[in-house]
Amino acid sequence: MATHRRVDFTISVRAGPDRVYDALTTAKGLDAWFTKGATVEAVAGGSIWFRWENWGSHAYSGENGGLVLEARRPNRFAFRWKVDSGAYETTVEINLEQRGEETLVRVVEYGFEESPVGMKDLLNRASGWGHVLTLLKFYVEHGLRG
Repeated sequence: MATHRRVDFTISVRAGPDRVYDALTTAKGLDAWFTKGATVEAVAGGSIWFRWENWGSHAYSGENGGLVLEARRPNRFAFRWKVDSGAYETTVEINLEQRGEETLVRVVEYGFEESPVGMKDLLNRASGWGHVLTLLKFYVEHGLRG
């Protein structure tokens, strides 16, 4: 059973929404700062696939992906993917809002199971999204790869 618990992060990036959207929703954009060999069909009904190779301080290698639910450039992108336990899927919604010369990036992930495994999945994603959004900011603003 899914719960009302969710991950909800907002970060401000000094760039226009088009640039931020492309960094989050294209294979070229994702591979520039986050993945190695991502694939994205940025249309409703398309697919998104993340691939990591020796990524981060733990040298993580793996894959995850799912169905693209919504793709409205440059303001909204939503998809489903498996949680870290692999037991079920959650929904990720990314909303971009221009504020002057900055873009507010809000990521909400929900659909976590009401169980000890679901709580672990939620905590993993909460720490993960905080880390990933910081990397996104450094990449878009300064060209730095995580």
